[in-house]
Amino acid sequence: MADKLIYVMYGDDEVLKNSAKKLVSNGVKIAEVYSPFPIHGIDPIIGVKGTRLGIMAFLYGLTGLTLATIGMHYFMVREWKMNVGGKPNFTYAENMLAFIPVSFEFTVLCAAHGMAITYLLLNRTLPGMPAQNPDPRTTDDKFVMEIRLQDQSISESELDELLKNTGFEELEKKVIK
Repeated sequence: MADKLIYVMYGDDEVLKNSAKKLVSNGVKIAEVYSPFPIHGIDPIIGVKGTRLGIMAFLYGLTGLTLATIGMHYFMVREWKMNVGGKPNFTYAENMLAFIPVSFEFTVLCAAHGMAITYLLLNRTLPGMPAQNPDPRTTDDKFVMEIRLQDQSISESELDELLKNTGFEELEKKVIK
């Protein structure tokens, strides 16, 4: 069965947001919104749920803290003991205060890199991955709303009638097999 897509292009983010509110209140399900920058407040309107990226950041940070602690314990206490400024290196606990900056920085490093890579993988935007953008102008100054007809509880003619009053600039219909 072929899926029919409707791409509705807007020139302003507020017009798109107001149109999305109107369409959703009339029972239209919006599949995706493409924009050159984040539109604050659009996610709850179109029904996008929150992500677990914060939980992943915590886990990546915890991994970084663990690796930093293990590394510093091995390098500074077990393997290459150094007497720097008269400070003893017999246990990790005696030197813990000196290790705080390194622990903090490695935690931040792992959390930031882990979040960035996870974000790029989940959004399929790593270099070399094919773009899923319906119109290249959405990376500059246009906003596109994607509506899948098979997800709708209303007919195509009713949807066209609702879309006429939203202030769109362009409307494109595609059939995807």
